[in-house]
Amino acid sequence: MTQSLSRAGIGHISTLRSAMLHFPRDEFDLRIAAARLELDRRGLDALLIFAQESHYYLTGYDTGGYKFFQSAVLTADDTPITLMTRRPDLHQARLTSIIEDIRIWWDGNNATPALDLKAILEEKGLKGRRIGVELATHGLTAANWEMLRRALDGWCTFVDASDLIGMQRMVKSPAELVFMRKAAEMADAAVTAVRGAAAPDVGENLVELAASEAVLRAGGEINLAKVILSSGPHAMLTRVASGYRTLRSGEQLTCEWAGIYRRYHAGIFRTFSIGKAPQRHKDLFQITRDSLDAMTAAARPGNPIGNIDREHRRVFDEHGYEKQRQPTAGYSVGATFPPKALPDAPPLLYADNPMIAEPGMTFFLHAVFSDQDTGDAMMLGHTILITETGHEILNKVPCDYLECL
Repeated sequence: MTQSLSRAGIGHISTLRSAMLHFPRDEFDLRIAAARLELDRRGLDALLIFAQESHYYLTGYDTGGYKFFQSAVLTADDTPITLMTRRPDLHQARLTSIIEDIRIWWDGNNATPALDLKAILEEKGLKGRRIGVELATHGLTAANWEMLRRALDGWCTFVDASDLIGMQRMVKSPAELVFMRKAAEMADAAVTAVRGAAAPDVGENLVELAASEAVLRAGGEINLAKVILSSGPHAMLTRVASGYRTLRSGEQLTCEWAGIYRRYHAGIFRTFSIGKAPQRHKDLFQITRDSLDAMTAAARPGNPIGNIDREHRRVFDEHGYEKQRQPTAGYSVGATFPPKALPDAPPLLYADNPMIAEPGMTFFLHAVFSDQDTGDAMMLGHTILITETGHEILNKVPCDYLECL
């Protein structure tokens, strides 16, 4: 069964919490009010929050404990949010969030967190009601969803509301944009460090070390998963793989880095030449740069975001590189938790996406060329903000094809 723990030393905890919250209380109140309006619009009586990004956005709650069974209950009325979590996350929730009602389910052979959650829902008078659930999240495994579904079968009606908070999070507030800009600064610092550290006969691990050190010195946060830093025969990889190799003259080095500040991510993509760059790579750079420029120009308020990918495809396809480009041109970015890393999708930027760009949205745009026949790669990208009149590129590092000699 769950247990509601007393909040001894409430004044001390409130002081510590104020120091750890990244946004003022009234901003959280506005976010919660907007979520409740959307619940009402959809005819839902409550939302079971499993996505850690939603916890963080609505309440500030910042933890890695979402890998276990954990849920917050947000009702359409003004009943306070209730969080059900494990004992190791009690103080985490107290100090990093505005949540007052924290219930604990206890580990054991006979632990039944789904039934514990049901008891909370019953306490809130939600029997027979329509309850939204965040299904499209790493915070709710298939096994845990099945446990929950069985425990409440016939007791209430579940509705997939995975996008309810996610869509709200797409448009950033001025306070969030401060963090996005800082994250972009961290991404710039990382790429600058890569440029300074990479050279023939240098290990990839030392290059990654230099980039990580630059980010930490700038006040950013380290990636919790290996970044894309691939060279030579691996330069075409757009996913991480374990292990490091030594850079050789004549190779390419691709780097996709996420600057992170207070969980907010801003991406940057660059390709470097190790040693002198051959002319064919310079030509590929120009085509890829033209694609990125065309994509960026299409990112305007009032336009479908699918236009970004249409421009991405147009430039590559006009040069005969339809098979060497990617099928998408980027994705939304914001505050994310592992294993999501940089992408805060949906939405992905694909050609027929009808979503309309709005001021305050932030996207990572990438133009990626990879040729399996030749081994050539060219990958460029940056993070943008949709403004009232167009867009702003948040990364300030020049988009050049640099030689690391």
